[in-house]
Amino acid sequence: MKPIYMDNAATTPLREEALEAMVNAYREHYGNSSSVHRIGQAAREALERAREEFAACVGAKPEEVVFTGGGTESDNLAIRGAAMAARERGDHIVTCAAEHHAVLHCCRALEGEGFRVTYLPVDAEGIVDLERYRDALEERTVLVSIMLANNETGALQPIEEMSRIARERGILFHCDAVQAAGKMRLDVRELGADLLAFSGHKFYGPKGVGALYIRKGVEIVPIMQGGHHENGMRPGTVNVPAIVGMARALRLATEEVEETAARLGALREELASGIMERIDGVRRNGSAERSLPNVLNLSFEGAEGEALLLALDVAGVAVSTGSACTSGSLEPSHVLMAMGIPPRIAQCSLRFSLGRYNRAEEIDYVLDVLPGIVERIREVSSVGARPVAGSRVSKDGAR
Repeated sequence: MKPIYMDNAATTPLREEALEAMVNAYREHYGNSSSVHRIGQAAREALERAREEFAACVGAKPEEVVFTGGGTESDNLAIRGAAMAARERGDHIVTCAAEHHAVLHCCRALEGEGFRVTYLPVDAEGIVDLERYRDALEERTVLVSIMLANNETGALQPIEEMSRIARERGILFHCDAVQAAGKMRLDVRELGADLLAFSGHKFYGPKGVGALYIRKGVEIVPIMQGGHHENGMRPGTVNVPAIVGMARALRLATEEVEETAARLGALREELASGIMERIDGVRRNGSAERSLPNVLNLSFEGAEGEALLLALDVAGVAVSTGSACTSGSLEPSHVLMAMGIPPRIAQCSLRFSLGRYNRAEEIDYVLDVLPGIVERIREVSSVGARPVAGSRVSKDGAR
């Protein structure tokens, strides 16, 4: 049986059209895009066409797009670069306790360099309260960093309102849009953020390449030193083929986004309802309404998540216990903990993240094999007591 891949929030398969664009770029545009000869300038032209293609997908101007090595680099360039540029004006940063570690670890590093950071809590659905957010902003606040869509639960933050509040106070707003790109329509002007981070492999593009939107007029300090590449923001020989593939993948994902979102949303709800009908003691982490259409995070009381993941892998199904960047950690998910989920329940969680290649028959297969897997693991698990037969946790966590 062909493996069933339901870990698209970790990474997506490279789509054929993006691969073809990359292969063509490797063959035809092998020159260094900084070289002045014709071969180099041909590569430069391919690079700038890709920049225009990428920018058009997110409502940006081409000159506002800087290409990077991925989402983590984009987040670090935005946060550290903006904080350092504004250091004389202030020393306070506001972020959220459920952010990706690319943001959290960068903020913690800045704390060691004299910055103060407020880590806002989230509610049971993983959403930041707007009043608490507003109250957290200070005279010395220079930057806010809040992700658009959470990578573990799919929770969507009210970015438009949050960026508006920051803008009224003259505070820069950075948004990690890595998980959202390609799954929902994005327009940087509507979102109102000054800085947005992207990563190509989240929307069927290549790994190791990303982008950062920097609104025209925003000052950031480069975090690496070297050549003048990417308008001085990101030194190093530019990976033209990967950028070409990423731009093509984003354009295609953007063109298909409504249709894909509707289809994946229906499959996700079929999977969610089927699991909760067949298995007792299941808790849905997060909201179905205020989230990406393809992410489903569930806790199975009394069954350790890592054991479930491995058993599903043996059965030919690839899922995750949370962020791929924390794979191997014995600690409960910091995202679920921030949502108030007890550690013993958080450790019993799986993330199913669907993609454009998933089909209804794959949902049926998971629904066939998962109940038996959960039953077997609960019989030997020491994580928690087996739930009483007939008990079920609702999608909002209430018994």
